[in-house]
Amino acid sequence: MKKRMRALVAARQREPVAPESFDGPWPLADEWRVGDVVIPNRVVQAPLAGIGNRVFRSQSREHGAGLVVSEMVAAHGIRHGNRRTTQMLDVVPGEHPMGIQVFGGDPDVMAEAARAVQEAGADMVDINMGCPVPKIMKTGAGAALLADPEKGAAVVRAMVDAVDIPVTVKMRRGLTPGDMDPTEVARRFEDAGAAMITIHPRAAAEEYSGTANHAISAAVVSAVDIPVVISGDIADAVQARAELERTGAAAVMIGRAALGNPWVFGAIAQGRPDPRPSLPEVIAELEAFCDGIEGLLGADRSCHYLRKFHSWYLTGRDVPDDELQALMEEPDLAQVRLRLARLRETAALAA
Repeated sequence: MKKRMRALVAARQREPVAPESFDGPWPLADEWRVGDVVIPNRVVQAPLAGIGNRVFRSQSREHGAGLVVSEMVAAHGIRHGNRRTTQMLDVVPGEHPMGIQVFGGDPDVMAEAARAVQEAGADMVDINMGCPVPKIMKTGAGAALLADPEKGAAVVRAMVDAVDIPVTVKMRRGLTPGDMDPTEVARRFEDAGAAMITIHPRAAAEEYSGTANHAISAAVVSAVDIPVVISGDIADAVQARAELERTGAAAVMIGRAALGNPWVFGAIAQGRPDPRPSLPEVIAELEAFCDGIEGLLGADRSCHYLRKFHSWYLTGRDVPDDELQALMEEPDLAQVRLRLARLRETAALAA
């Protein structure tokens, strides 16, 4: 079983932990600002590559995320008018406030992408300076920009000069642990005009191994005057409040913890224990997600895309292994729907 699946099973077997009571309002329920953009709470949906399409973002927003961000979009694809790339710029009216994340290493091309994002109706444009995938980094994009902070700052400056909406940066601590001072790099990006920094305190070489060191996040918060969002290993309201208070960050970003569990956004935003929806509720949510994805991708492409979601939603929820495997291998979306409906009805009868 993959590491992510093991983590999902472990999380779903733990007893939910309620945040301790304290005086005053729940801190993650407060609104805050990025430039002129008002964000209703301090929970941000991460820009998950290959996942954060408009269906996923709308679902995250409906479940309580204060700010949603798109999957990363190729700046060169925008410049060349690639149809699938430009479709990734679609903004749904009900998902505001929202940002679109772009990646690339050429300041002029990134400035063009920023203008396209603004024209698409996004509230802000985010620069990916954290992706550790080699095929992205070898083009000078993603985390590779951290190896040349001067070039990274030039990208920020070009985009800020091109648009009126806030330009934000999502970065890691560096390419390898200790190869750079993330506080100095964050200051450069602030000086170049960035309106917000998101820091994931792992190096690109670490990907998602080990534990996120939010002492590094706290140092970045102290180093700049713009809002800082922290990302990494935050999975429930207890952790979110603890790290928000320890680092002084403006907000927390939730990524892997929301896969198959969109309820986590509302739980963190409102200070509730990690939710435990019933299996029929989980399947109904997955069915609604399937409907949205079919509308976005069509029936044929949806089957392949949804395979990972079946696993994320249903692993560790008493679904027979053979049923889950059949869902993941089923090539016909109509049959997927029938299988989900039967599972939901069986679970409802057993409840």
